[in-house]
Amino acid sequence: MSVMSYRQALHDALREEMLRDQNVFLIGEEIGVFEGSYKITAGLLKEFGEKRVRDAPIAEEGFTGAAIGAAMVGLRPVVEIMTINFSLLALDQIVNHAAKIYGMFGGQVSVPMVIRTPGGGGQQLGATHSQNIELYYAFVPGMKVVAPATPADAKAMMRAAIRDNDPVLFLENLSLYNTVGEVPDDLPEIEIGKAHVARQGSDITVIAYSRMSTVALQAAETLAAEGIDVEVIDLRSLRPLDRETIIRSVKKTNCAVMLEDDWLTYGIGAEIAATISDGAFDWLDAPVRRVAMAEVPMPYAKSLEAAALPSLEDALTAIRETIEAVARRS
Repeated sequence: MSVMSYRQALHDALREEMLRDQNVFLIGEEIGVFEGSYKITAGLLKEFGEKRVRDAPIAEEGFTGAAIGAAMVGLRPVVEIMTINFSLLALDQIVNHAAKIYGMFGGQVSVPMVIRTPGGGGQQLGATHSQNIELYYAFVPGMKVVAPATPADAKAMMRAAIRDNDPVLFLENLSLYNTVGEVPDDLPEIEIGKAHVARQGSDITVIAYSRMSTVALQAAETLAAEGIDVEVIDLRSLRPLDRETIIRSVKKTNCAVMLEDDWLTYGIGAEIAATISDGAFDWLDAPVRRVAMAEVPMPYAKSLEAAALPSLEDALTAIRETIEAVARRS
C-alpha cells in the first residue's frame, strides 16, 4: 500500500500505461517542457521523448481533432485540455466526432482516446475558469464520463480509461489534486460505469461524485456522532450511470440527498432524482433533496466564491432536514 496525492496517482497511471503500451501518447498545451499547468506530466517528456509527449499550440479544436484521427488509426491518445472551460473550443470535435464515429461507421472504427481536464471552483479563477460543465458531455451518447474522487480511484480509472475502446472524458476537480490517500500496490481494476459504496449506512443515502464525495464522507462522519447512519454512494462515473446501486441503496434507507458541484437546474442531481423516482418511488419516505452550486457565474471574490459553492454545512443541513421529514412521517 502506498500513500500518495491525487496528482501523483494520475502521473503514475499515465507513466505506467505509457510503459505498458507503445501506442499511448500524450498531447496538450504545455504538457512537455513546462510539465503541465498542474504538473501531472512532470518528467514524462524527458523519459518518453517528444514523439509521445507532444506540446500542442493553443488550439483545442485542432489538437483534439488530431487526437481523434490518431485514435481512429490505432493509437491511444491522452489529450490534456488545460481546463474544462477550454473544452468548449473543441466541443464540435468531442461531441460530433469522437462520440459519433463508432456509430456512424457501423462499428468499423473505434476512437480509443482519453480527454483529461480539470475544473471546479475555489481557486479564485473567475467565472469562465471555474465551471463544472460535465453535464454537457454526460448528456452525449457515445461518450464515457468519469469523475473519480480519491487517489486510488483516479489511478485505477485512468488506467481503465486509457484501455477502453470508447472516448472517455476524465474529470479532475482542481481542489482534489493535493488530497492524499492510500493506493494499493496491487490496484484492483475498476469497471467504468460502476459506482462505489464509499460508506455503508442505514438511515439515509447521500449520492455524490468528485469533490462532493469527499464532502459527503465528511458529513457522514459528523452525523455519526448525532446517531445518523449515512450511506455514501460515490458515483465515479456519470456516463454510464450506475442506476442499480443508487436504487438498491435508496430502497434500504428510504431517503436520499444528492450533492453536486454544478448548478442545480438541469444538473446531474436532476437525473439522479428522476432515477430514484423511477426505481424506488414506493420506498421513499421523503422527497429527494439536492445540494448544488448557486445559480450564478462563479464570483472572483473569495468570500463570494465560497458562498456560491456547496459546502459541508449545506450538506449537513439538507441531510438533517431530510431525516426530520422522515421522522415526521413515521
